[in-house]
Amino acid sequence: MTGPATPPPPHTPPGSPEPADRPVRRDARRNRDKLIAAAQAAFAAADGPVALEAIARQAGVGIGTLYRHFPTREDLVDAVYAAELDAVTASVPTLLGQHPADVALRAWMGRYAGFVATKRGMMDTLRTGFASGRIAPPSRERVTATIAAILQRGAEAGTLRADVDPDDVTTLLIGVFAAIAGGASDEQVGRLLDLLTDAVRPRAAAGP
Repeated sequence: MTGPATPPPPHTPPGSPEPADRPVRRDARRNRDKLIAAAQAAFAAADGPVALEAIARQAGVGIGTLYRHFPTREDLVDAVYAAELDAVTASVPTLLGQHPADVALRAWMGRYAGFVATKRGMMDTLRTGFASGRIAPPSRERVTATIAAILQRGAEAGTLRADVDPDDVTTLLIGVFAAIAGGASDEQVGRLLDLLTDAVRPRAAAGP
């Protein structure tokens, strides 16, 4: 003989109020956004490493809240890096609408490098994170996808080579970022980006 049937779990009909923890999640999201904004400002203004306590104070939250969202400095830097990458990536359609693909690629890489150069307060973390692979694997995929789109447009128009692996361009670009972190001048960074752009332009026809 079987026992009494277990009652089914209560069903929440469509249109019912959100669970009680939804306001908590909204508050957590707001705190995370405030921390990222405070870190962006702090990293841009500083000439060296920034204390996480100062970022938490600027965001108006406790250091415990910061660590709940970003357990390590690398996690916070990666979040700032990804947020800035949103803006950099969003500029690509405009650049491609205004310039040939090779010129758009150079302009886009210049803007991206400019973002890295202004974040002196996160330079050491970026450098070690890039070298170890701890920083921004998803961001690298986004960068490579963006470069692939520009390369495709350029290949169709004949302004960029069709045989270039986008990830190779990303790897070279990260090398430029490492040079920035190492103290390269703006002039050297510009030359490096010019060389990188020239490398993906079509080769001149071979002479006799």
